[in-house]
Amino acid sequence: MKALRWIAILFVFGLVVGWVVTRAQTLPDDALDGLVGDPARGQITFAAAGCASCHTAPDDTSELLSGGQVFATGFGTFIAPNISPDPEHGIGNWTDLELANAIVKGVSPDGSHYYPAFPYSAYNKAKMQDVVDLIAHLRSLPVSDIASKPHQIGFPFNIRRSVGGWKLFFGGNAWVLQDTPTEQISRGRYLVEALGHCAECHTARNALGGLQRDQWMAGAPNPSGKGRIPNITPTGLLWSEDEIASYLKSGFTPDFDTAGGEMVAVIKNTSQLSDDDLAAIAAYLKAIPGVGE
Repeated sequence: MKALRWIAILFVFGLVVGWVVTRAQTLPDDALDGLVGDPARGQITFAAAGCASCHTAPDDTSELLSGGQVFATGFGTFIAPNISPDPEHGIGNWTDLELANAIVKGVSPDGSHYYPAFPYSAYNKAKMQDVVDLIAHLRSLPVSDIASKPHQIGFPFNIRRSVGGWKLFFGGNAWVLQDTPTEQISRGRYLVEALGHCAECHTARNALGGLQRDQWMAGAPNPSGKGRIPNITPTGLLWSEDEIASYLKSGFTPDFDTAGGEMVAVIKNTSQLSDDDLAAIAAYLKAIPGVGE
């Protein structure tokens, strides 16, 4: 009987600990104090972060952030929500702090975890000024009254509380490239690892969906099941820095081919960045370790 009692106590203790460690972590209430958002700067952050690529409806060439893009994964099918300023179906009634918590902490206004299909594990390295600028830009965009569609996720992945455990292991904000000897490479790291979240596609994942940091940017299976997303480390991408920057601006490869697939949307975003920012991205890609043959 004593053994059963201790087992019961340990079980309850484990449940309590699990409940505590998986709770949502949010920003301090004063995290945005003194910061004023600039919609014009936010438009650049919006482009760098690729928001429209996911949150516009399929085949919509506008900036109407009505959601609807579908992302099939091994954990279920995720559908991007409406993040237009609509007060009922979008983010119109959210406070700036609630929006910031969603972007950098992956926490909804009701305190639940967002699934990491939303790349907050990259955005959590964003500068808070860039976040408030982005919020100001989002509030300036057209309203859509299209309701968000629910994700299609089965048990046990539909238990949102479990995402809190995922965040403990894979939601940290440490930089992958630790040494940035120049300001240009540091800026490139910020654009690639934080805002651009390029690794979300170009890095393979483990069984729990975490990025394999020792395979950083070395390519990954295409979630669609068709082909493979390429290795863009210095070993796999043999273009010069100027050629990389030119591709991100124009969509043309050095041999005059054009970007295809998901990169079409990426180029639409990166083409809005300054030449200095594109050069910084190229410098970063040449500074990371080469992986593979």
